[in-house]
Amino acid sequence: MASQSCAAALSGGLANVNSTAATFICGQLDSINQKLTDTTYAVNNTYLLFSAYLVFAMQLGFAMLCAGSVRAKNTMNIMLTNVLDAAAGGLSYYLFGYAFAFGGPSNGFIGRHSFGLTDFPSPSADYSFFLYQWAFAIAAAGITSGSIAERTQFVAYLIYSSFLTGFVYPIVSHWFWSSDGWASATRTNGSLLFGSGVIDFAGSGVVHMVGGIAGLWGALVEGPRIGRFDRSGRSVVLRGHSASLVVLGSFLLWFGWYGFNPGSFLTIAKSYGESGGYYGQWSAIGRTAVTTTLAGCTAALTTLFSKRLLVGHWNVIDVCNGLLGGFAAITSGCSVVEPWAAIVEFDDPLEAAQLHGGCGAWGVLFTGLFAKKKYVAEVYGSGKPYGLFMGGGGKLLAAQVIQILVISGWVTATMLPLFYGLHKMRLLRISREDETAGMDLTRHGGFAYAYHDEDDGFAKPAMFMMGRIEPSPQAHPQ
Repeated sequence: MASQSCAAALSGGLANVNSTAATFICGQLDSINQKLTDTTYAVNNTYLLFSAYLVFAMQLGFAMLCAGSVRAKNTMNIMLTNVLDAAAGGLSYYLFGYAFAFGGPSNGFIGRHSFGLTDFPSPSADYSFFLYQWAFAIAAAGITSGSIAERTQFVAYLIYSSFLTGFVYPIVSHWFWSSDGWASATRTNGSLLFGSGVIDFAGSGVVHMVGGIAGLWGALVEGPRIGRFDRSGRSVVLRGHSASLVVLGSFLLWFGWYGFNPGSFLTIAKSYGESGGYYGQWSAIGRTAVTTTLAGCTAALTTLFSKRLLVGHWNVIDVCNGLLGGFAAITSGCSVVEPWAAIVEFDDPLEAAQLHGGCGAWGVLFTGLFAKKKYVAEVYGSGKPYGLFMGGGGKLLAAQVIQILVISGWVTATMLPLFYGLHKMRLLRISREDETAGMDLTRHGGFAYAYHDEDDGFAKPAMFMMGRIEPSPQAHPQ
């Protein structure tokens, strides 16, 4: 039909062009247009797949960070839980999670189509989109696992990880990221919350608050690790066994964040101005990478010098935590704030609940304060409210506050009963003897490597012990 219309227009407009030639020319133009459309789809899907690979690589970062932050006797256990976050989360997200999150058309609360990826791919989503969203879901589960490390039964990990990635997290992502979600800034079938919807571009609230709050309730129900507090109730530092693994994990997470934040644009081949111009979505992606970088760098340096003033020494572990906190906070507004604004932004073994939950909440509020009108229009459409400090009024900030409240309430209402139920059924925490000996020995068949924890008084078999080799005294020549 399009070719016939083109041929008729061409024949009518040019007297010397007969209908056969017009049909041929229009057919060639249609073919070129189709190839350009196919190329655009291919470029955008390749970009999204590459971003998904980067986000998935963050699982390796989580594994190294967690392993270095716990004591050596629990190394294999914590790394196995990270593997299972991906494996169990993959099946639960495939069977249920994706449908609850993005299975449209649906209502504002929950998706109801595409269980097991039926009717896939579709004009609205391809397999690359599923893979990308799965990588986000297991990131939330990875945050929670750090909060309850070193004392949790293996079966509890499987239950909470599947429940979080298959139900709790997908519902939240539906609310704020689906085009049907009641609080989504991209909602198409109803009025927007405060005329704005919530701007949580890459998940300070959806991912980091969900994982952090779930971890907080898990840690509170389970209780502190043995030895975390002395008899007078004072806090005792239980140091992780490897700063090297912490630093390695932090750099891997930093690397993966370039898929987490810039990748959340989902597409790259989109112009914001006239075709052929230098400015487009590719520029916004680059700017988002810059704001992400500056937020992490600023938080790392701020932590470095503040800790130096407070405790009197330079601590690489604290710097890594500060770095990750900066990334968690900028994740919400990374696409709609100026790079300079990223500089302004600023008991569990990994401090995951405080780092991800607290910094995630601040990131959500930060977006409501500093979102720029031009960038909000480019990403979410013109006419939307923007940041309070940028002259946009308080509507966006009000929507952001609502997000914090509903995420806190939803995760509490779902994860707290789950952890409490596991606790009552004696499925949550391991025995005192197993915790003292270490789960690598009692639950996983042996230690990850030979070691000695300075704060561990449990006598280990000699074959697993490492001792300091002192130089033997040398006889002096006479």
